[in-house]
Amino acid sequence: MEIQRMVHFHGLFTAFLFLLVKSTIPSSLPQGKSLPYMTSDVEEVSGKSFDYIIVGGGTTGCPLAVTLSERYSVLLVERGDAPYANPQVQDKKYYGLPLIHTDKFLSVAQSFTSKDGVMNHRGRVLGGSSAINGGFYSRASDDFVKRVGWDEELVKEAYEWVESKVVYKPMLTMWQSVVEFGLLEAGILPYNGYSLEHIEGTKIGGTIFDEYGVRHTSADLIGAGNPVDVTVLLNATVNNIIFQAKGNESRARGIRFIKSDGSTDQIYEAYLKKPKNSSSWGEVILCAGTIGSPQILLLSGIGPKDHLKDFNISHVLDLKGVGQEMIDNPSLSILVDTKPEYRFPDVPQVVGITKDFKFIIEGGIIPISVNATRMPIAIKLAFPESKGKLELSSTDPRENPSVEFNYLQKEKDLEECTRMAQYLNGVARSQSVTLFLGNQPQNNLMTSPNELRDFCRRNVRTFYHYHGGCTVGSVVDSEYRVYGVKGLRVIDGSTLSESPGTNPMATLLMLGRYQGIKILKERENASQCN
Repeated sequence: MEIQRMVHFHGLFTAFLFLLVKSTIPSSLPQGKSLPYMTSDVEEVSGKSFDYIIVGGGTTGCPLAVTLSERYSVLLVERGDAPYANPQVQDKKYYGLPLIHTDKFLSVAQSFTSKDGVMNHRGRVLGGSSAINGGFYSRASDDFVKRVGWDEELVKEAYEWVESKVVYKPMLTMWQSVVEFGLLEAGILPYNGYSLEHIEGTKIGGTIFDEYGVRHTSADLIGAGNPVDVTVLLNATVNNIIFQAKGNESRARGIRFIKSDGSTDQIYEAYLKKPKNSSSWGEVILCAGTIGSPQILLLSGIGPKDHLKDFNISHVLDLKGVGQEMIDNPSLSILVDTKPEYRFPDVPQVVGITKDFKFIIEGGIIPISVNATRMPIAIKLAFPESKGKLELSSTDPRENPSVEFNYLQKEKDLEECTRMAQYLNGVARSQSVTLFLGNQPQNNLMTSPNELRDFCRRNVRTFYHYHGGCTVGSVVDSEYRVYGVKGLRVIDGSTLSESPGTNPMATLLMLGRYQGIKILKERENASQCN
């Protein structure tokens, strides 16, 4: 009973403090910080030239933009709107509602269903998925950083830069305290307390929600720097990249874009500045995400030649890796409450990381409507072997492409999924969880191997950590340059072959800063050689 008494006391104390601080919520914009120039008027940008054009103002695009703007002019193009006037983005008590309130062109989340039949979502707002996710912040492991060949010291500096601006230590809610003890009872040890590192056991992670429950997205990082040389074009969807051919070489020269809620026939253009010498070329950098970046490459004529021919797209480069190696971490969840009722939505603050980092477990409270919530505990497989692909379904860049992840196609993934179900059952049926709820969990997981396998096939879902489509070594090199063309990079989750850490957000925020610094150094070294 000692664990239950600790949960009860911790929960009551946390609830009291939470109500105390909620009485005075500050304005949504970080104090003492300014925003760059933002416009939704495509005419203001059309025909202009910039040193760098970044496509996608999401988790990686925003820190990349502000870093490059320290020395160069940057155009950041975002298909959605700004997050600052939207309480469903900013206020923690509305967590999860953007995933319910979706539409075709304007909502901050765009839903899509993979060919596997699994519903998923993409961010469509300045800040990207950092504006609609659970806000859990945790770094990649040291082994991951070494495997991908990044500069370890620069990675550390980039993480710390992000953390000094948008990351906070959470104050556990009552339900998160219960989940914490449930993970420990299920044997997910040791207990690591608060940590930003990716380590085995149960821990409290960082969060991008501050003590007032205000979300701080990657968009806030633009205001954290000197945004004078950043122009943010909102509500504009990039249709394709403009290339200039010279002999056998193609170079990116700009972009074509449309109004996100306008006609696809009305096309606008923006360009890279003409160079003073060969070393002063800027670049178009795709940060449009795992779905958007391979889609834009395909619409621009870069990808499998036969597929592009089906859509009458002029072929630029037969790069067969575009849209391949699409991976989503298969997940299972169990509802531990017996029926829907209204509770404050609750973002994950505690995570269980099992031995060898194979499984990630967390719990939250999510809305299923404006007046009802449910309490799931969810688990994901960290290193799935099954892979899928992305293909175009339309030449309209606002439409979702066709995506298939092939969940649990590999036998090993299915076997691991049965172990996930057993872990899930252990946490959901822990003394802490059942005592807190005052009842038994609603779902009764089967125990025989065949029953568990059937359960996995029927109930597999997403953890929203999909990646791939423009992977390093297949589509881009180690510096994220697209093979076979000049002046074009992809820097976002589509380049990853695994999801780093407990979730990719922290590492993608870091990657924008990290690659921005590397590009600045690269330009500086090139200019010194001329």
